[in-house]
Amino acid sequence: MTEFNTRTKVRRVDGNVVIDVGGEITNASEAALGEALAEAASDAAATVILNFADLDYMNSGGIGVLVTLLIRANREGMSLLACDLGEHYRKIFSLTRLDEAIACFDDEASALAAAI
Repeated sequence: MTEFNTRTKVRRVDGNVVIDVGGEITNASEAALGEALAEAASDAAATVILNFADLDYMNSGGIGVLVTLLIRANREGMSLLACDLGEHYRKIFSLTRLDEAIACFDDEASALAAAI
């Protein structure tokens, strides 16, 4: 698998930055997600919402990439939120305790309402 299996789109919504993440998240996704986060940082975003509505697959390497993304966001002074994770991936976030660092919301509207 290559990073081209990871699709990202950075959007501005009500003064917040949303990164739509689609396709697959694996260890090969680091460059694509890192570039999207860098674009959000260039907008001086305080909160970045990762929208996983179009996520097809994520493995343990992908969880590692999200941890790396979280570290980068924290260094930039940004908070990460997640939305539209399917039930399976919400369980994974819970089991890995990633949901303690990245708050998860059912939908984008809820995440936007919670954004700083």
